[in-house]
Amino acid sequence: MPGVSSTWTGNSLQVPALALSAFAVLAGSAAAQDGCAEATGVPAHHMLPANSDTVHWGYFSKGVEPAVFANSGDLITIETLTHHANDDAERMIAGDPGAESVFAWDADGKGVDRRGAGPTDASALGRGSGEGFGVHILTGPVFVCGAEPGDVLEVRILDLRPRPSANPDFAGRTFGSNAAAWWGFHYNDLIEEPAQREVITIYELDATGGLNWAKAAYSYVWTPQTDPYGVVHETIDYPGVPVDHSTVEKKEGVLEGVRVPIRPHFGTMGVAPVEADFVDSIPPGYFGGNIDNWRIGRGGTMYYPVAVEGALLSAGDPHAAQGDSELAGTAIETSMTGVIQVVLHKASDLEGTIVEGLDFPLLETEDEWVVHGFSYANYLEELGEAAQSDIYSKSSIDAAMRDAFRKMRSFLMTAKGLTEDEAVSLMSVGTDFGVTQVVDGNWGVHGVVQKSMFAD
Repeated sequence: MPGVSSTWTGNSLQVPALALSAFAVLAGSAAAQDGCAEATGVPAHHMLPANSDTVHWGYFSKGVEPAVFANSGDLITIETLTHHANDDAERMIAGDPGAESVFAWDADGKGVDRRGAGPTDASALGRGSGEGFGVHILTGPVFVCGAEPGDVLEVRILDLRPRPSANPDFAGRTFGSNAAAWWGFHYNDLIEEPAQREVITIYELDATGGLNWAKAAYSYVWTPQTDPYGVVHETIDYPGVPVDHSTVEKKEGVLEGVRVPIRPHFGTMGVAPVEADFVDSIPPGYFGGNIDNWRIGRGGTMYYPVAVEGALLSAGDPHAAQGDSELAGTAIETSMTGVIQVVLHKASDLEGTIVEGLDFPLLETEDEWVVHGFSYANYLEELGEAAQSDIYSKSSIDAAMRDAFRKMRSFLMTAKGLTEDEAVSLMSVGTDFGVTQVVDGNWGVHGVVQKSMFAD
């Protein structure tokens, strides 16, 4: 299909420099109109912009209409938006047609009405359509032609770059928001007054990539915000609420002299689960989702077990930087554009590969394999009908660590042919386990094993 050209030479993919301007709308593309096109053996390069027609907000769903159809080996340039952009709309939305279409909200309606997996009539809490039971803006889904349950989808992250501010007053810069929020691990353990407060810190980055660090621009304490429908939000309880900056007091000079190394990555990327029609985007699971591992960035490859026809891959929640644990609730939430390649591995071809029997999201980097454990490996199945609410009160690091141990044991025994005793020994002497996040409902622990330990 028409788009950015690429060349394929043996096992090496040559991708041109990533364009950061607005892309043509997919609705006119042959792939979107005709569904799966016949594979030609030459990877196509699809353009998937982020706008109100190509995103779904706050949920994964097996019923969302695909935004693009791709064959195994195809590339997708995918725009992703942070759901925190309205923390400073002047810097992160103004002048950007795609972002403006997604965040549009006045008394007459919203650009994207449903935000979350909750009821569309806001009958649960009165927050708004979807109730904020899920918060991430997800671009997609990508329908991978030929993908069936039991297969494994490989997603190679070839490039990932910040989306520049479209406001000419901030040319050459990109901005992101860090919210130290009520769902953060710190919230009930603060020592300064007011003891319970939500603080937004806006960070600035170099959009050209010339500087590899971010710096804090200013911060403010969240104050009750009234959305265009007249609903008052005492806390950050619904995504995309416009912040009226006349109601907050900006604090300048925060983190003065501190440079935060940027580690661009997708906080949320995954395939559609099969267990429910609408699945809250916050808790991660076997399908991937909101894993919040800073290692899922440029040069990384994710493997996901396919649960529904076409896999239905979506990505969003882009981050410029995040530490292990994401302690305060968020990272530097920054809109980004990536180039990914999808490769389908059929169930019949998995035996003897590193993804044989894979039932969890696996990350491969140049030097490492990373398994992802959660408090519940498949909370949607394990916790029953009330899973999407109960998961928030049942998570623990202990359970996540045990799940990560079991997955690493399985990986070492299956992919590397170790006995159980060998795997346990190697995990103790040569594998690093870390806290991925403690803020996403289904808490996470990752296990990292170095490829260099295996001579072959």
